[in-house]
Amino acid sequence: MQNNIVIQAPAVAQKRTTREWQQADSAHFLHPFTDHHGLSSKGSRIITKAENIYLWDSEGHKLLDAMSGLWCVNVGYGQQALIDAATRQLKELPFYNAFFQTATPPSIEAAELISSVTPPGFEHVFFTGSGSEGNDTVVRMVRRYWDILGQPERQVIIGRVNGYHGSTMAGASLGGMSGMHAQGGLPIPNIVHIDQPYQFEHGRGMDRDAFGLKAASWLEDKILAVGPEKVAAFIGEPVQGAGGVIIPPKSYWPEIQRICDKYGILLVSDEVICGFGRTGNWFGCETMGSKPDLMTFAKGVTSGYIPLGGVAVGGRVAKALIEQGGEFQHGFTYSGHPVACAVAVANIKLIQQLKLVEHVRDDVGPYLAQQFASLRDHPLVGETETCGLMGAMLLVKDKSTGTTFPGEVDIGMVCRGHCFANGLIMRAVGDRMIIAPPLVMTRAQIDEMMALIRRCLDLTLADATKNGWI
Repeated sequence: MQNNIVIQAPAVAQKRTTREWQQADSAHFLHPFTDHHGLSSKGSRIITKAENIYLWDSEGHKLLDAMSGLWCVNVGYGQQALIDAATRQLKELPFYNAFFQTATPPSIEAAELISSVTPPGFEHVFFTGSGSEGNDTVVRMVRRYWDILGQPERQVIIGRVNGYHGSTMAGASLGGMSGMHAQGGLPIPNIVHIDQPYQFEHGRGMDRDAFGLKAASWLEDKILAVGPEKVAAFIGEPVQGAGGVIIPPKSYWPEIQRICDKYGILLVSDEVICGFGRTGNWFGCETMGSKPDLMTFAKGVTSGYIPLGGVAVGGRVAKALIEQGGEFQHGFTYSGHPVACAVAVANIKLIQQLKLVEHVRDDVGPYLAQQFASLRDHPLVGETETCGLMGAMLLVKDKSTGTTFPGEVDIGMVCRGHCFANGLIMRAVGDRMIIAPPLVMTRAQIDEMMALIRRCLDLTLADATKNGWI
């Protein structure tokens, strides 16, 4: 008698109508970052399938996904190599943990491969399940590092206003989103913030490089205010993604690096959005000219096909942890999950095979910059900027003065509504409309996207005119 019990797969569930899906969703599924009462009365958009850079909803409407899901589907939808990697690993070893001095081949191979594409000096990887968990790990790791070095008073980590580092307690604290801090008693102690390097807000009329140096100087001001002996690290995204694709001047990050070096504090680059090719290099710090000690990653490491995050650990931190640190009392059940790591390996190899980093740097990135800049002739567009395959445009009430719309006119959400209604997914962050399409995008698809953007801008302008907003 065999002990193996074979359970038959259930029959395929009966297909539901859109309304039935919406009702079940409203009854049971609490969405992230959502006004649940408002969504319940409206009903969710039900996405049912995807291919390349396109999605389809339950009503059969086709959508060009100019946000790569949520900044993550770098290789596009439907890549069989990633699907096969997950399937093979699920059959061979669907799960085992990395506790108890144990490892699995996929977790080792993923760490090895990630180390091969990171900048010099990054030879070790700590895996998590998400970018938020990665940034919580950063807080633990940074403070542990200074404990090991006999400076436990170095507790303070400096982040930026409007930066985003996740929604866990430490991640949300590191970020500078006021709406998040208003809920849950955030930030946690010993996390402080400086202003973001957003020239439209803080330096209109200034020379761009001069503004970059000024914005970086705010870090030194904060270090001196807190006390250099108390500061552990500075964390920032190379390009602030969720904050509205805020691209700093070229002078900013090298000056940030100089200040961190001057005071001996650790520099953390949050690469959750910028990593794995988004900016035209493997990592955003390479594009922006900094040499961090730690890099948080997620999203593009698996192109979102399965959750995985982590921290790439630079030499001085790794040496302290390994040679002097003893047991690091931190980790997760899913650290180094074999299926996620197998997909990460397949994903990174596919990025290399398709030469997507070079594709962004040399071809579609410059082409997007050229095409996006052409939007400046539109009456609503006050400024545009891009970095690799991410971009933003600011919607303004008056181009000649740079006057923005009053708070009661949520012009970004008006534009976003037209985007969804016309087959385009583009995100609104206040009055900034942002994109981060899959890295497999072609020039022809950029042209297709630009035509959709112009159509939606025209419809938004018509609404603004009709309602007397301009």
